Amino acid sequence: MQTPHYALIIRNADIVDGTGAPPFRGDLGINHQHIACIAPSHSLHGDHILNATGLVVAPGFIDVHTHDDREVIDTPAMLPKLTQGVTTVITGNCGISLAPWLATCQPPAPLSLIGTQKDYRYATVRAYIAAVEAAQPAVNVGLLIGHSTLRVNAVADLQRGATPDEISAMQILLAEGLQAGALGLSSGLFYAPAKAADNSEIIALAKIAAASGGIYTSHIRDEYNGVLDALAEACDAAKAAQLPVVLSHHKCAGPANWGRTTETLAYIKERRQHQAVGLDAYPYTAGSTVLDPDYVDGVIRIMISFSEPHPEMQGRDLADIATEWQVDQKEAALRLHPAGAVYFQMREDDVERVLSDTHTMIGSDGLPHDSHPHPRLWGAFPRVLGHYSRDKQLFSLSEAVRRMTSLSADQFGLKHRGRIALDHYADLVIFNPGTISDQATFAHPKQAASGIHWVIVNGQIALQDGVSTGQRSGKVLQRSS
Repeated sequence: MQTPHYALIIRNADIVDGTGAPPFRGDLGINHQHIACIAPSHSLHGDHILNATGLVVAPGFIDVHTHDDREVIDTPAMLPKLTQGVTTVITGNCGISLAPWLATCQPPAPLSLIGTQKDYRYATVRAYIAAVEAAQPAVNVGLLIGHSTLRVNAVADLQRGATPDEISAMQILLAEGLQAGALGLSSGLFYAPAKAADNSEIIALAKIAAASGGIYTSHIRDEYNGVLDALAEACDAAKAAQLPVVLSHHKCAGPANWGRTTETLAYIKERRQHQAVGLDAYPYTAGSTVLDPDYVDGVIRIMISFSEPHPEMQGRDLADIATEWQVDQKEAALRLHPAGAVYFQMREDDVERVLSDTHTMIGSDGLPHDSHPHPRLWGAFPRVLGHYSRDKQLFSLSEAVRRMTSLSADQFGLKHRGRIALDHYADLVIFNPGTISDQATFAHPKQAASGIHWVIVNGQIALQDGVSTGQRSGKVLQRSS
């Protein structure tokens, strides 16, 4: 009998399979992009052997909340994600997607976070997918279609709700995008381009996503004082449309709401009794988005991530800038605009409570085009594994990996991903559980994590000891792919 031969073998690893089960020691054999064998240690033979003694091999991490729409085309090496062990990104969150929109004007905030007019050049999702495939990114890409992007296509006045004809036009664009391969619909009712939309507008679109087996993700209308009503609005829309909802970057923002995750998580748990409700979170007490003077309260710390008129102010605190200019913080924010900011708006116990919920997926929510980005862009996943799992022991290593892999794959309908199992795609990360840690900080955010040895995407080694191998074997993932 001929001994099986494998193109790549991972030898003597502690296998954390993504299901939440305890680690076990073994070898993995990889052929033709897939996991072809799981066997006892030192039992397999192949062309290329990675010695993983003392290391963990896990499914590649799935970043369910990104704004990498343009990044996967313009910078396809995708080092901020690969160096974290991320092998799949979900783009188009918060109602913001690069397609479908052939822009005839400069995009309003927050669409401006991912591109200028020249970047919004994909009239259809199909055209965008073709551009991603031509760029050959190093990670897999799943995409959502943004409600705000649909609105700038179809709604003549963004300060009002859509008319029936405008809703019909958005439905046609959405259906075309879903047919081309998008995973679902996202919304960002918090932001100006979508704020005037009522829930009937969302439901009309969510029903189109439901008909294609898609998902609905929501940056809810209010994460501050009105958080419970906003959660109800998102869940009501999904229930009416009969599709799963994911509550994006769940938080209770602002000092007046610190501690309220006990209420919000209880509410989400109750809604989960009657419908499919998921949530994602990033492991930090600060968020990041456009700089909005209305949310400058003089209480929380705000750091500037970019400023078009004053690029020299990136990385500096708004309070210090205001003092230097001898104005109040709101006036300083107006002078810096258009700009982005990091808002230190959450409390640590709330962050830990959300992360500890068994339904919480991990998403970085990083903004790759900020000149001084939030460190979550480079550090979210290692921070969960190192700081929160190993050091603070919020949950086991196996459970941490499950939140980043199988839970995410199941939620977004990505079959044959997110688990170490026979015939699953060989998206894998090999890391040292004792040393893995985020190195990105608020002062120095563009720092690769430590402790990650190899990252494998569709059977090809994409990263070795923190260095890109030049292999870019990512795919555009459609639902059930």
